[in-house]
Amino acid sequence: MPEARAAYVDTMRRSIKPGGHVVIATFGPDRPRQCSGLPVCRCDAATLSQELRDDFTLAESLFDVHRTPGGARQQFLYCRFRLERPEAQAAK
Repeated sequence: MPEARAAYVDTMRRSIKPGGHVVIATFGPDRPRQCSGLPVCRCDAATLSQELRDDFTLAESLFDVHRTPGGARQQFLYCRFRLERPEAQAAK
């Protein structure tokens, strides 16, 4: 849900020191729309960067394909971001 993602970003912004890094793993854009019967948010690096707004800079990203025990292929995205703006924490 968008509200939950925004709260997650706010928690990261308050918890990470300026210049610190965070690694986020999420479903990639080529994933099914549901996992275990629940809807999922599918992202690419640009979409995830928009969720984090201007405070975080994308340092690197990569896709990985995981094969489930049932043989299905699931695409995941891994991104490393750096918290750039010291004022982001001071404002909170």
